[in-house]
Amino acid sequence: MKAFSMKTAWVFPLVVTVLGAVYVLLFHSFEDEVKANLPSQVQTGSPKAQTVSGPLTVEVLLQRTYLDGESSQEVIYETIWSMDDFWAAYADWQLVDQDLSRIIFEQEIDDISPLLKVNGYFGLTEDGILTIFNGRPHEDQVIQSFYQIDVHKLESNLLKKLREGIRVETKTNYQEVINQYKPYAIKE
Repeated sequence: MKAFSMKTAWVFPLVVTVLGAVYVLLFHSFEDEVKANLPSQVQTGSPKAQTVSGPLTVEVLLQRTYLDGESSQEVIYETIWSMDDFWAAYADWQLVDQDLSRIIFEQEIDDISPLLKVNGYFGLTEDGILTIFNGRPHEDQVIQSFYQIDVHKLESNLLKKLREGIRVETKTNYQEVINQYKPYAIKE
């Protein structure tokens, strides 16, 4: 029995060494394959385009900021087959952050927010500050405040309009009202 053990004593270390080598080779091959399938901008942090050998699904967070200060966020899930196509689809967006599963873009919109278009009204707070409200001014749901107005210098029809609420529907309308009341702003 002892002679048999001596003859096979070298087999155990050899098997362990071979298994270890196979493990290392398989692990590194898997790691290289994963890296090859990741888009290059995720690996390096730069927005280079690369064709992915298989689809990559990521969460895309779109952040929009409007002229009136409102912001919105939209979450979508994109399956990326080609990084060229993906970056082209978001060419008008600014990259904010990214990792392996999530990409955040932002965009400044040169328009008023959908909230303002649907339910925005200019009005005055009790302190005489020109403000945009979500709904009529008496509902006190402030969206954005601008400057204090000297109500004593304000023409009565302009004051009446502000107290009732001036509907905001377009970017042009938004800018016109701000400019119309600017001369009545209290200078600090």
